[in-house]
This record gives sequence, structure tokens and C-alpha cells, in this order.
Amino acid sequence: MTEVHILGIRHHGPGSAHSVAEALATLRPDLVLVEGPPELDQVIPLITDPGMVPPVAGLIYAVDEPRLASFYPMASFSPEWVAIRWALSTGTPVQAIDLPAAHTFGLRVAAEAVESISTPDQPYRPDAIGILAEAAGYSDAERWWEDAVEHRNSNPVERFEALIDAIAEIRALDDRSPDHPDIVENHRREAAMRRILRAAIREGHDRIAVVCGAYHAPALVPAGFPSVSADNKVLAGLPKARVAVTWVPWTSDRLSLRSGYGAGVTAPGWYQHLFAHWMAQDPGVDVSTTWLVRVARALRKENLDASTASVVEASRMAKTLAAVRGRPSPGLPELDDAAQAVLCDGSPLPLALVHRELSVGRDFGSVPDSVPTLPLAADLAAAQRKLRMKASALEEVMVLDLRKPNQLARSVLLHRLALLGVDWGVPTDTGRTTGTFKEAWTLLWKPELALSLVEASRYGTTVASAAAAFVTEEAQAADGLPVLSELLANCLLADLPDGIAGVVSALAERTALQQDVPPLLETVAPLARTCRYGNVRGVDVSDVRKILEATVVRACVGLPTACAGLDDDAATVMRRAIDSAQDGMSLLPDLPVDDWHTALAAVAHSDRIHGSVAGRALRLLLDAGLVDADDVAANLSRRLSVAAPAPEAAAWLDGLLSGDATLLIHDRRLLQIVDEWVDGVQDEVFEDVLPLLRRTFSAFSRPERREIGEQLSRSGASRDTTAGTSFNLAAAGPAIRTMARILGWEEIA
Repeated sequence: MTEVHILGIRHHGPGSAHSVAEALATLRPDLVLVEGPPELDQVIPLITDPGMVPPVAGLIYAVDEPRLASFYPMASFSPEWVAIRWALSTGTPVQAIDLPAAHTFGLRVAAEAVESISTPDQPYRPDAIGILAEAAGYSDAERWWEDAVEHRNSNPVERFEALIDAIAEIRALDDRSPDHPDIVENHRREAAMRRILRAAIREGHDRIAVVCGAYHAPALVPAGFPSVSADNKVLAGLPKARVAVTWVPWTSDRLSLRSGYGAGVTAPGWYQHLFAHWMAQDPGVDVSTTWLVRVARALRKENLDASTASVVEASRMAKTLAAVRGRPSPGLPELDDAAQAVLCDGSPLPLALVHRELSVGRDFGSVPDSVPTLPLAADLAAAQRKLRMKASALEEVMVLDLRKPNQLARSVLLHRLALLGVDWGVPTDTGRTTGTFKEAWTLLWKPELALSLVEASRYGTTVASAAAAFVTEEAQAADGLPVLSELLANCLLADLPDGIAGVVSALAERTALQQDVPPLLETVAPLARTCRYGNVRGVDVSDVRKILEATVVRACVGLPTACAGLDDDAATVMRRAIDSAQDGMSLLPDLPVDDWHTALAAVAHSDRIHGSVAGRALRLLLDAGLVDADDVAANLSRRLSVAAPAPEAAAWLDGLLSGDATLLIHDRRLLQIVDEWVDGVQDEVFEDVLPLLRRTFSAFSRPERREIGEQLSRSGASRDTTAGTSFNLAAAGPAIRTMARILGWEEIA
């Protein structure tokens, strides 16, 4: 008769992991079944490879639709990891036991096809041990496990048998409908588990240990099995998808509950420390003291005082707190409270500084080269080794000098990955430098990027070929010139000659057919950047330059006509396009700027054009030195005259002044004209004008606004509002005397 022992655990629970290790050592089973899709059987043996360092995650994805994927993370304190390692180290067969991922993905596709609720990315995993802990008044399930299980029962097998009875009661209280998606999903998974367990029993094993989520434990006790036909009915006709499986590195941060991981834990770093202490079984080592030593070391790294004597005192306080709270030993809450009180002088801030490093942890796993991998991922790994760019879970800022070949190659790799949606690096500010030979990137490797590589692999087997194919495909699907221009700029930065040809061809075709002026204007800046940065990187941009010059000429010819008759929304779009084109024109001074300035002059001096656009055009001409202050003052007086509607005048003023207050600060005539106009706006339209004025002046810096106010108050730029006004000083006397007393001017009072 086969003995079946169900070890119900909490995923990523160090207490569960410790108990599993003890139970397996006691039972010595000849087969170990661990919760997880059976597809993991292909890669489970790789866990013993020396290059496999947790945390890692099994990645299963649909071959035809890589977006359908699931991760199965494991840390060294995960019970599943402990069980697999024990089985492999003792030569005991080990298998995964759950619903195959092929069916999970097939069900998800079917659900999406009928527009129903799709299956979640992670299988539904009720935290039964967490429910028991909450019922006992514990906020942390691991504290409950340690108190109620570890310290009160020396037989590990009996611990799990007792848990099965408790969890059976929890399941009996579940009042959800049998048709609830969570219930249906659990029944399906448990039927699949029982099918595998029945097959194992038929094989004649003497003793089988099943490590599964505690919630499923009662359903896997053979004495309570439903009929075979009932389980077969649940599993009949399930759709399937072709899947592949591998291991990928994981991080401590992604094991934490705050990362959004459904089976996550609150403090992976603490759990790792706790598990290591339990497994060491050294009575001379106190877990609370060793933890506080780590806290003190982390505080010292932050240049904060943390003496050895303080650590001893904090350890005593933690134990005292545990006794007061009725706990057999200190947990993380007691240790945090003691550390804050003793090591941090009662302030929570120092402890918050080290929380990320200690409580969560900074572990970044690794997988060996023997792990199945995609050609694209292998090519990236080879490039990382060649360029000495090690993936890390710690955020790092990398500044690159593009004049150095190795650093240029790093830039090219990061740009190619960005095109493919593998955002390992994000461009960041380079500081005060304005040169074109420097780039800065913020690097942070996230486990999810492994899935991004899977999705990008459909474009090619190397990073370069995949990025070029992606660019070509995007160029054909692009629906606007600005999109194509940005794509071309990114293509040049990524050094993709094959992609450049396809984008330039599409861009030339779309430019020739484009009639709307705003898209033409918005194309100028990306093309200008392409020409400038292409020269820096040694790329031939002659074809791009031809397209750019033709685009500028066509935009200049059509600009005056396109600006006529614009409403407010269209004027906003046009003004943004003009600013964008101006940015591009300033990058390459040898562009046909005369045509550009002629077009701007036609816009600036036309009364038929929206004030926001006309004012902006005049400002650009002023900045270029093509109009003087007298011309601006004349236009300002005319545009802000009494005859001009106030909203239109405010829009023109916004176009002229937007950006900085240099005009108003250095030309008092303009400031006086604006001040007098604002003072003369009629009350009934002032509320309509105010938002635009506020937007205009709020864009100025605080020192600029202060300077304008001081000029108005001291230089007579504003009108003398007291002229012709008589004051009744007798009536004002009481108020004057009161203010004098407040200010301490008793002689006046």
C-alpha cells in the first residue's frame, strides 16, 4: 500500500520550507511531487547546476503567442525549491504536479475569443496559512507559523497532518458559487493534480511526498478523492497551446508583495535570513542578534552611528517586546521597533534608509548557460559579456562617451534594445554638457525583460537583425510623418543600415504625398536631429538631408495659408508644430532659413491669423534679430488696442511672451503697454482672459515674476492709480492707529 503524505505549504514561506526539509528527511520518500505545471519537468534537473543561483523563476510561454506567459519564482527559502533540491541531491525522482500550462494558455485564448474574463497571469493561489494566521490575530503568516507550528510540535509530519484538518475547515466555509471563476480554476487544477498522483500510485511507489499550496492539501488526500470519471469530466476537452519552458533570473524585489506578485511576501530579505538561521540549527547563534548586526552595518554605510553596545541593547529590547506581546521569540516587528528605539534614537527615517537593502534584499539570481534559451537572448548575453555590461537588479547610471568605440557600441546596443521594447536602459539627463558626444542611461534589469526578449524574438535571432526587421515593419505601418521621422532618428542611433533604407523609402513617399502643413513642420526636428547625430556617429545621411530640405521648403510655402482661419484647438496644434520646426532649424544653420523667416513674417503681420500663432511667429523673428523692439512695441500697441477683443489680444500676448520674460524685463515700454492693457480689460471679459494670462505668466521663473513686480512698483511702469482720488484721512484714522500699534510705532498711535 502506497503511503501518500501531503505537505501543505505557504509559497515562499521560510517556516514551511524548514518544515518540508525536516519532513522529507524523516519520511525519506521514493517520489516527490511539487506543485507546478508538468512542463517544468524538462528543466527541473538543471537546478543542481552550479550556475543556478536563486532567486530564479521558471518561465513558460506560448510559442505562437509569447505574450501568453507565466513565471514561477523560487527563492532559496521557497518550500518547492527546498523539496526539489532534496530530491535531486538524494537521487529521488521529482515531478511537477498541476494543470499543464498548455491548457492554461489555451483556456486564456478561448476566454479572450469570447470576450470574457481572461485567466490571470498567475494561477489563483489562496493563502490558507495566511487565513489561519489572521484568524489567530497575526498580521504576518510567518510569525504564526513559527509560534503555532515550529515551537509547539517537534514532529514535522504531524504538523502537516494537523494543517490539513484546519484548512479543510477553511474550505468548508467558502460560500462562493461553484461557478465562480476561482472555484472552477481550483477544481480544474486539483483534478489535474489528482490525475498525476493516481498515476504515481499505480507505478507502485512505497512512499510519496506531495508539496503543494496548503489550500489544495485536503483535496489531494487519497481517501477523499472523487471518482476518476468525475476528474476526467473536469479535464475533458481542454484547449491546448504549444509551450516552451526555461529558467530566468529573478530578484528579491520581485518576490515582495509590493511588486504586485500575488504570492509575494512582505520581507524577502528577512525571510532569507530567518530560513538560513533555521537551517543552520546552531543553538549558539541568536537570530535577532545577527539581524540587528546587519542593521547596524547598513546604518554605518549610511554614515549613521550604530555601536556594538547599542546592538546588544536592541537585542535585549526585542526579546522583551516579544515576551510582552506573548511571542516565543522576536519577529521582524519587534526587531524593527527595537532598532528604531535604540539604534535610530526613535526616528523611523534611518531605518527606512536601510529597509530596501535588508527587509526586501538586493539578491539577483543567475542561471547557467545550459538552460534552454532563445537565439536572441543568447546573442544579447554574448553582447553583454563582450561589452562588459552586467545585468543588475540595482539601478545604475551609465555615462557614455560616443567618441570611444566600446562606449559607442554600448550605446548602439541599448538603442537597439529600446526599439525592441526591451527597456534595460532608459535615457537620462547628461548634466550640464550640451555636446553631442555624450549619453547617459539608467540601467535596471527587470525579470520581465526576459519575456520582452521572447516577444521580440519573432523579428530575428540577433539583436541587430531583430531591431532592423522591427523598424522595417513599423515603417510600413506608420500613419504619420512625425512617427517615421522619430523612427529614422532611433534607427540611426541604433546603427541599423538595413532599417534605415526601409524608413527613408517610406519617408520619401509619405513626404511627397503629405499636404497638411503641421505634420511637415513636426517632421523637421526629428530629421534635423538625425542629420546632426548621424554625422557624429559616422553614418551617411545624405538621403535624409535631401528629404529634410524638401520638407522645409514645402512647409514654408504652405505655412501662411495653413495658418489662416484657425480656431483655438487648431491654433494650439499649429503653434506647437512651429515651435518644433524652429527647434529643428536651429540644429542645422545651413538649412533654407531665409524661406523659413519669410514664412514667419507673413504669419506675424497678418490680421487674419489667430493671435497665438501670429504672436509666436513675431517672437521667433525677434529672437532671430529680424525685427527690433520698436516693431514689437508697435505690434503690441495695435494688438492690445481697445478695438481688439480681449481674448484675442490675450492669445497674441501669450504667443509673444511664452517661454521667458526677457522682453518685459528689459523693455519697460512693452511692460507698460501690457500693464495698461490688463488694467483696461472690461470686467465682463476679464474672467475669460485670466486663465490665458495666468498660463502665460506662470511659465516665467519665480525671479522673473518678482523682477516684473518690482519694476511695476518702483519705476512708474504702471499708471498712478491714486491720481484724482481724494482720501478721507479722518475716517482712516482708527485703522492707521491700529496698524501702528501692531508694528510698534507707538508715536503714531
